[in-house]
Amino acid sequence: MTLENPPKILVHPYLTDTLVEPLGGHAFARRRLLRTGMALAASGLIVPGLARAQAAGGTPPDTINVSGAHNAPIPIAISGFGDAAGGNAELGNEIGSVITADLDHCGLFQTIDPTSFVPNSVANGVPVWKNWSILGAQALVTGAVTNQGGGSIRVEYRLWSVSDQKQVQGTAYTTSSANWRRIAHIVADDIYKQLIGEKGYFDTRVAYISVAGSPTSPVRRMAIMDYDGANNRFLTNGRWMALSPEFNPVRQQLAFVSFEDNRPRVFLFDLATGARQLVGEFGSLSFGPRFSPDGSALLFSVARGSGAAIVRLDLASRRMQSLTDSDSINVTPCYSPDGSKIVFNSDRDGSQQLFVMGADGSGVQRISFGSGRYAEPDWSPKGDMIAFTRLTSGGFGIGVMKPDGSGERLLSQGYLEESASFCPNGRVIMFYRQTPLHFGNVSHLVTIGADGFNERITPTPTNATDPSWSALLS
Repeated sequence: MTLENPPKILVHPYLTDTLVEPLGGHAFARRRLLRTGMALAASGLIVPGLARAQAAGGTPPDTINVSGAHNAPIPIAISGFGDAAGGNAELGNEIGSVITADLDHCGLFQTIDPTSFVPNSVANGVPVWKNWSILGAQALVTGAVTNQGGGSIRVEYRLWSVSDQKQVQGTAYTTSSANWRRIAHIVADDIYKQLIGEKGYFDTRVAYISVAGSPTSPVRRMAIMDYDGANNRFLTNGRWMALSPEFNPVRQQLAFVSFEDNRPRVFLFDLATGARQLVGEFGSLSFGPRFSPDGSALLFSVARGSGAAIVRLDLASRRMQSLTDSDSINVTPCYSPDGSKIVFNSDRDGSQQLFVMGADGSGVQRISFGSGRYAEPDWSPKGDMIAFTRLTSGGFGIGVMKPDGSGERLLSQGYLEESASFCPNGRVIMFYRQTPLHFGNVSHLVTIGADGFNERITPTPTNATDPSWSALLS
């Protein structure tokens, strides 16, 4: 069907011409000097609320208790994207594969091997329920891809509850064939939201620092890719070292540190145009940029004397406000998701630790008290956790704690692990891990659940450091 005034997937320019059509059922709406100095359901889970998602008023589904979901993930079958008569079977299979990989990535789903599917288990667009039940599927996704001509494709999918024998959601997207991978991520996010009860994180990108060349003369370029490593491209040419990319949460923009002219300074990079802009001249060193939640301001550190102060810069007026003094080294600030607080790293108590203060710099309180030194805090988008890097005699580790410092636990530990960045829903953390070799080292980007399970390596064409996870694009 065609809508007269169809909703559009906005935010990122290459999908602004995508037509979105609901296909029956209920469609729900969805969406780094100390750091520099440191490194210079449990059983019986069912698909929740699927029948209730059909209730009048569009009540969203119940959420599952994901604390045990790595032990009992939701069995789900992905079928049909390459099966439509007259459709694009090859592209349909690729879309189905990306959706499957997305759902596997989060550890909350168990995708069923397609080779076990009973033939002809969808008749006239409707599942043959018993054929899916015998596989243990609790949810089923069917779909199709058809060519529309002129380089356009139509991707449709339907999400079914096998136990309730009902359609939960159906949507079709008409868009350029070049957008097929992103459409697959959006479909996976739809499925995640319907079955888990919160937004997913698949339609996102990651900015990072690509490290190539010899160990003694590395070339560090800023790069960007889809969250799963696809569509990698380099944003800087490597003439000057780049570090610490950071996504603006509300627009297609990155802040990063460039050593242009051998002076570490903060720049802005427009992802749509490729234009680069110096944030300002604030002394010999400025580093560690972080955006405010509304994207209107930037936090970073400025070296002053033997210390460093955290400053806030309003990007419109270029008015700067110092939030700390520079009697100590105060660095790596990060806002809470509501913008009311800032967590940062400081050596004001003798060793580098984590502190929280008000957004105006008031009420500073120390929150880290474990052994070792702490750095690089990242506040979860949910507001419930702060991720950090900790250095002890045993090496580096990535951990989390509550905003008051309680509940601290390490998720991973190794030779060198740094730069934690939360995904948009706060359930997964990406960081980089460096492993020594006989000559030099290798650095990978790693994801791990905030519960410490489901560790995975994200592929990159070179060594990689300093990941920054974007907000949802759609």
